[in-house]
Amino acid sequence: MKIFLILATMAAAIPGWTPPDYRDLPPDLAKAALAYDEAQLRNDGAELNRLLADDYQLVARGGVVLDKKRFITHSTDPNVKLMPFTIEQPLHTVWSDGAVLGGKVNYRTIDHGKDSADLLMFADIRAKRGGTWKVVYTQVSAAKAP
Repeated sequence: MKIFLILATMAAAIPGWTPPDYRDLPPDLAKAALAYDEAQLRNDGAELNRLLADDYQLVARGGVVLDKKRFITHSTDPNVKLMPFTIEQPLHTVWSDGAVLGGKVNYRTIDHGKDSADLLMFADIRAKRGGTWKVVYTQVSAAKAP
């Protein structure tokens, strides 16, 4: 319970954002997942570098593939801002050294002053390496509206 109070306090610093409910996850994975969400919202390249595996790959809509360096470069562009999000229909599958965290999200950005919103499904694949959870792969695709 103590870890979730700490996590809630950390997340409260982002206006308009209610952190995802990670209470069903092991505490170390919940902490890593929340840190990753926050790093994306804050455009925090150093934290993304720490949380992503060196061999990280993102497969985005249209088959675009980004490696760790390209993802961090895009995520830290001062002209692009990820807006607070809510993960709907969360998907959590956890093994001793791996996990899939995903769901549906209304992915909203401000890109060079232009608002954009896309309904997406995503899956972040995580591996526990050297005792630390790393995001190793992300798959993103368009989601159908309800």
